Amino acid sequence: MSATLTVPLYDVATQAPVSYVPTPSAPYRAHRKAAQLTQQPGLPRPAGAATSAPLGSRVLIWKQDPSVTELGTRKTFLPGVVLAGPRDARIANGAPGIAAVSPNAFGDFILPPDTEQFDAVHTFAVVRQTLTLYQRALASSGAPAHMPWQWNSAHNTDPLSVFPHGLPDVMNAYYSREERALKFGDFVPSGATSRVYTCRSFDIVAHETGHAVLDGLKPRWLLRRNPPQTGGLHEAFGDLTAIFLALSQLDQVEAVIAQTKADLHDKTFLADMAEQFGLALGRPNGLRNADNDLTLAQAGNEVHALSQVFTGAVYDILADMFAFERRPGLLDDAALLYRTGEYLCGLVLRALMAAPDVGATYAHVASAMVQLAGSDGKPAPYQEFIRQRFTVRAVNVADDARPLAPQLEPEPEPEPGDSLPQDRRSCCGTMNHAEYFELEDVLDEERQALAAWCQQQDMARGSS
Repeated sequence: MSATLTVPLYDVATQAPVSYVPTPSAPYRAHRKAAQLTQQPGLPRPAGAATSAPLGSRVLIWKQDPSVTELGTRKTFLPGVVLAGPRDARIANGAPGIAAVSPNAFGDFILPPDTEQFDAVHTFAVVRQTLTLYQRALASSGAPAHMPWQWNSAHNTDPLSVFPHGLPDVMNAYYSREERALKFGDFVPSGATSRVYTCRSFDIVAHETGHAVLDGLKPRWLLRRNPPQTGGLHEAFGDLTAIFLALSQLDQVEAVIAQTKADLHDKTFLADMAEQFGLALGRPNGLRNADNDLTLAQAGNEVHALSQVFTGAVYDILADMFAFERRPGLLDDAALLYRTGEYLCGLVLRALMAAPDVGATYAHVASAMVQLAGSDGKPAPYQEFIRQRFTVRAVNVADDARPLAPQLEPEPEPEPGDSLPQDRRSCCGTMNHAEYFELEDVLDEERQALAAWCQQQDMARGSS
């Protein structure tokens, strides 16, 4: 950009210099907008002030993904200590990968979109917000607020490593327990020229983080030997994590209300999962649509389709609870939807935790949701919403007096697809990762068979 020479003007009457203010160009306006994001906040506090400035960093992230242009980016605040990377005690910047991003002079991470530094910040922020979302949900129910990763113990507090550009030319993303990492792919869709980065999708990052969170709570659920519905719960939890995280952000909640006119069954970005990725595959509603009417019989044992049965039921329950509580003349719709999403998030999380550690089905979780809603003192229609929405999808919901302790529960009646093995072919990278198929056990069996054969040969040679 060439330098501009500003010539001072003079008032004709007084001959005093007058500042020349140029007409702002589009690039100048964009520059000023970016500069305002990093302006120093306020004046220093006087000595002896009662409170000190809270720790935390401002970051810039995508509200959904680059294709949802109506929403774009948002500036958000991450409380707590965030160091260069970015990283904190629970989440680390994956290395080798994108070089560590340093905070600016104000301790903030404000970077221009469509850069790898922005991708590192955006991905970290969404993972951090997801972990905080569920820690708050646990704390509000009176449980300990710590949400461990699967490998954490008294002697291992290793963080989860995040690789925004971890899978070049791969149309997928995954969570790996062995690698203790989230890895996101990027690819150029067929017939296109621009690259799609899965890490730029709010939904995909939240989804994969959801897998990591649930693996810390139910480490045996990811194994393929579980019934199909257990796999469906894992995939559904990932999609619901993206929905609950969006509902925890007030500007997104207001956008949902405005977009749907407070009818959650109207077309909305909230129900569409990973819009940009879906468009790259030629799908109009993203990878999945949470506002669906799928039943167990229609889904069969394909885990990707099966997950939408559970996700769809919970989305319908959200819409029912919101419509039941709605009082436009007394309550702000956005504030009500925020509170409804917050409650349902905690309800689903607690119900999942109450389900068996192995072989959990939708009936286990739905029954727990019914009983928990009752013990929470919620109106009777809340329990009826849960029963109805799961029943129409052919999920057998037990009476709300049924004990929640898994070891005391009778085995649920078989449901469609339960007797078949999991079909994970259309699932995300997490569900297709080899470590959860226990293929190493098959290799061990082959090694043991080889060792036994060699031992027999040695004994035969010794006896000859």
